Amino acid sequence: MGSGELEPGQLLPPMRELASRLEVNPNTVAAAYRTLRERGVIETAGRRGSRVRSKPVTTARELSRLDVPPGVRNLSDGNPDPALLPSLREAFTAAAEFADRAPTLYGEASVDPELARLARADLDADGVPDGPVVVASGSLDGIERVLAAHLRPGDAVAVEDPGWHSVLDLVPALGLRAVPVRVDTEGPLPDGVRAALEGGARALIVTDRAQNPTGAAVSATRARALRAVLEQYPETLLVEDDHGHRIVDLPLHPLAGVTRHWAFTRSVAKAYGPDLRLAVLTGDPVTMDRVRGRQRLGPGWVSRLLQRAVVGLWSSGAVDTAVVASAYRSRRDALIGALAERGVGAEGRSGMNVWVPVPDETGAVARLLHAGWGVAAGARFRMDAPPGLRITVSTLGVGEVGVVADAVASAVGASPGRRYV
Repeated sequence: MGSGELEPGQLLPPMRELASRLEVNPNTVAAAYRTLRERGVIETAGRRGSRVRSKPVTTARELSRLDVPPGVRNLSDGNPDPALLPSLREAFTAAAEFADRAPTLYGEASVDPELARLARADLDADGVPDGPVVVASGSLDGIERVLAAHLRPGDAVAVEDPGWHSVLDLVPALGLRAVPVRVDTEGPLPDGVRAALEGGARALIVTDRAQNPTGAAVSATRARALRAVLEQYPETLLVEDDHGHRIVDLPLHPLAGVTRHWAFTRSVAKAYGPDLRLAVLTGDPVTMDRVRGRQRLGPGWVSRLLQRAVVGLWSSGAVDTAVVASAYRSRRDALIGALAERGVGAEGRSGMNVWVPVPDETGAVARLLHAGWGVAAGARFRMDAPPGLRITVSTLGVGEVGVVADAVASAVGASPGRRYV
């Protein structure tokens, strides 16, 4: 099922038949079917047998999050540094006062005009093609709505590998098939994208900057190469995620505008706080109209009170991008440099995470946990990519860098003369 060989809705063989075919005990097959049922991957209808669910409700990836015990320093969570987040008091107070004077009622526009104006100005400045502005409840909500607007169960989606675990969970949950595309420090590899599209992938999801978990950022050269590939497949649904907006100082090199249908999303979570469930979407008119139409049948709109608060945060310059980006960059560079001195290769071109390739991620995570450091196992973020660790450096102190590097080097058995890359 994970490879896509079994389609949503496909009937599975009876347990005894499969046990005979695989030459295993029927109890083994029964246990496997039970696990798949519990995770929502398959459903059973009595004598009518078991089928692959059209929309699996959970995946094993959700169950692999590290449980960090008390006393262990948590570098696994992917959260921003609270010290770099702005105060929300003034923005929400002003938004509430505005709502008292002019309450939002049913039938009004779903997007605050000032938020749309400010968002569009930022997008224009970064070279994102013109398109309607839609507001979603975070990047993942926006990505889900865009995929659902064009794709049907069984369609293939090209995804980054390693990539954001939430996207790797979302794709099968929608009944879609994930096709992995390898990533380096400059983004998805063009040959991998071409192979995925040649193989029938109908959509491509790309993280422009602060890629999770590797910290990759699409360079100008890579953007040109990817656009050249997409020009050959103009019916591809292109989805770009720029959640690193306002926390990175690398320029944006958007891919949008090459294909017929596209969407570009920016959330405020990393720069202003994860609890601000708001992302701005733009894209081609057909895609945005479908997203808006489906949203009206569900939540209706994202709170205008929240939108006005975000307007206040943007207008006041509450986040100094240069300061925030510099802080995260210095922490990444310090750890990457310290690891290199100890014979451990690592990467992290932007954002708040560092990716460390390792020969055995399970053992490395366990040894680091024993040493007092919690890091994320790469299994949550990869499909076919080699093992690795994700280390969140957002709150890493200067005095901790060397200690963490020593622990990682010890956990992977590295030395200056024996390098893992």
